[in-house]
Amino acid sequence: MRSSDDLILDLLRKREAMSVAELVAAVGVTATAVRQRLKRLLDQQLVLCDKESTLKTSGRGRPTHRYSLSAAGRRQCGENFADLAVALWQELRLVQDVEVRRGLIERISKRLAITYRGQIHGTTMTERMESLSELFSDREIPFDVDTSGDLPVLIARACPYPDLVEQDRAICAMERLLFTEVLGDAVHLTNCRLDGTSCCTFELN
Repeated sequence: MRSSDDLILDLLRKREAMSVAELVAAVGVTATAVRQRLKRLLDQQLVLCDKESTLKTSGRGRPTHRYSLSAAGRRQCGENFADLAVALWQELRLVQDVEVRRGLIERISKRLAITYRGQIHGTTMTERMESLSELFSDREIPFDVDTSGDLPVLIARACPYPDLVEQDRAICAMERLLFTEVLGDAVHLTNCRLDGTSCCTFELN
């Protein structure tokens, strides 16, 4: 999520609904810039555009669309689950049975994959990796795809779970399983930042 998009979400969180003109006045940018941000948020299903029930008119009957937060947008906006995630992972680590713990990690990976899969597009592995890279980059987590070799390589320039991975490397296994589920092909972790490399790389098996 870009900081400029966060600002739009925060404004909509405080107001029931806003028009483009109202957002322009509040944010202080052009209408074009506001519409570009709204399009990103609409594509991510974080914002709704009310075209019927509360459609108002201005001037000579010109429609004014009203934008509001979706249920997903309300969950996204103004909430920080980092502390909760750390606490839950700490409890998971206390599970003594190795098979039970491994099963829970696999279920978490599959649950996250369900969340991400609908946002991943492309028919080739390179296209799917690039789509996944864009998804994380939109959340300000830099990812790249190296296409210089025979097979594409997914590169994580920063860890999506920095607070967790410092405590338990099992989070790396969860991430590998997540990428395998989302991409539809098995990947393995060939380089890890915890081993002193500059980035984490995921390659096809």
